[in-house]
Amino acid sequence: MSTSTPSADSKTTRTGKFLTFKLNAETYAVEVLKIKEIIRMQRITPVPHLAEYVKGIINLRGKVIPIVDLRLKFGLTPYEETDRTCIVVAQIQLNDDSPEAPVGMIVDAVEEVVNIPEEHIEDNPNLGPSREKHFIQSLAKIEDSIVTLLEVDHLLREDDIRAGQLSC
Repeated sequence: MSTSTPSADSKTTRTGKFLTFKLNAETYAVEVLKIKEIIRMQRITPVPHLAEYVKGIINLRGKVIPIVDLRLKFGLTPYEETDRTCIVVAQIQLNDDSPEAPVGMIVDAVEEVVNIPEEHIEDNPNLGPSREKHFIQSLAKIEDSIVTLLEVDHLLREDDIRAGQLSC
């Protein structure tokens, strides 16, 4: 799996419609084309030996879907469920050889779908080495705030799920 970040030449592929959501007080976004659906929180069945931020699985209309707590993935405090906490189900591809599969992401609140033009998207600033920053696609300036655009295909590592013998 590649950990390279997009080059400035790939900016045009980063524009378009994004679903924005909150984690803590920060806004994040994922390409709308990667989103399968948004569902209410439900009981998550724990599975032993998964990465700490992979909370377990749910049964969504007969399909087993792993659930990721994005707060834990990003090193934030664990979520406290509110009436706005929900699961965003995205289609991800763990590696180049695997088909896309659904993965649920726990978010504090879904906000809106926004169209982000190329001129509002910036490459990530160089803030030093980080082995986990490959899931940050880029940053977008929307009004007076900065939104972190996520590359959902890189949110999970294959061994995060395989360790618990799950297969997306």
